[in-house]
Amino acid sequence: MTTIQFPRIQYPFPSRINIHVADAQEHICSWVRDYNLLTTEKALTRFEKSRFAWLVSRAFPDASLHELCLISDFNAWLFILDDQCDEAETGKKSAYLRSLMASLTDILHNNKVVTPAYGAPLAAALSSIWERMRAISKPSWRLRFIRDIEDYFNACIWEAENREAHIIPSVADYIKMRTHTGAVYADVTAVDIIEKIYLPEDLLQNAILQRMVLACSNVVCWANDLFSCNKESRQGDVHNLVLILRHEHQCSLQEAINEAARMHNEEVAIFLVLEKLLPLTGTEKDYELLRYVSVLRSWMIGNYDWSMQDTGRYGVVAVKETVSV
Repeated sequence: MTTIQFPRIQYPFPSRINIHVADAQEHICSWVRDYNLLTTEKALTRFEKSRFAWLVSRAFPDASLHELCLISDFNAWLFILDDQCDEAETGKKSAYLRSLMASLTDILHNNKVVTPAYGAPLAAALSSIWERMRAISKPSWRLRFIRDIEDYFNACIWEAENREAHIIPSVADYIKMRTHTGAVYADVTAVDIIEKIYLPEDLLQNAILQRMVLACSNVVCWANDLFSCNKESRQGDVHNLVLILRHEHQCSLQEAINEAARMHNEEVAIFLVLEKLLPLTGTEKDYELLRYVSVLRSWMIGNYDWSMQDTGRYGVVAVKETVSV
């Protein structure tokens, strides 16, 4: 064990949490059992201690209970799928993942109904989520969401191919793909249906706002990499910004952690600068735009608060003191 100093990362954003958090947490624990997504009591206990509904409740503080349960189910499903991709032996095989992702994509493109009685748990759970999302969304939104999910699936396959070929990606390649492996874009797209914030297409495509969304994604994903570098180092998985930096720069773990934190803080600073350059028009559209930006803020501070205060997923206390080399 090598003792390291975990750098301080801070956000100048208010910390908020949805009033329905306890109900949402109770809901997803039952939902995961109903769809048989986890098959052992050990896995179920670990899931309950992860408190995924608390993350979502911090990210979507104004959502109604119905929408909060829906996006909590989606994020719980993502975390379970992500764990299979990262940790399970089958998830390290790109051919298996490619087949799995194709079957899941089919549900989204063709509105395929899969029930727990006749389908695989991951497929049946996604089918349930998608049915509920379709009921409260427009076709144009569905196309955007499917594109985000396909980017996530392709990034998972990319990681599996790297593991198979024993490839350690460059920092530049990793940063490019990390935006998609974190699935933050899908959650940001869900703002429409979860928080009922509807921005026109020209505003969604605005360069300033798009860069703010990228900054939000980078901040969430890179903070996650800082929190989970101990776990991923033990597992021998190189797909972590800290570990990629250490390899490429041939530096110490402490230096890599410091650099990852510097990059993270720079993205927060970029977000704050761009926030002042938003194309405000003095009309009612400004209110919706500022609500949208507020959710981006909530995602960044919410991910941090969840990681530090709510969940046992990353063992952050251990990361702050010691990391295996």
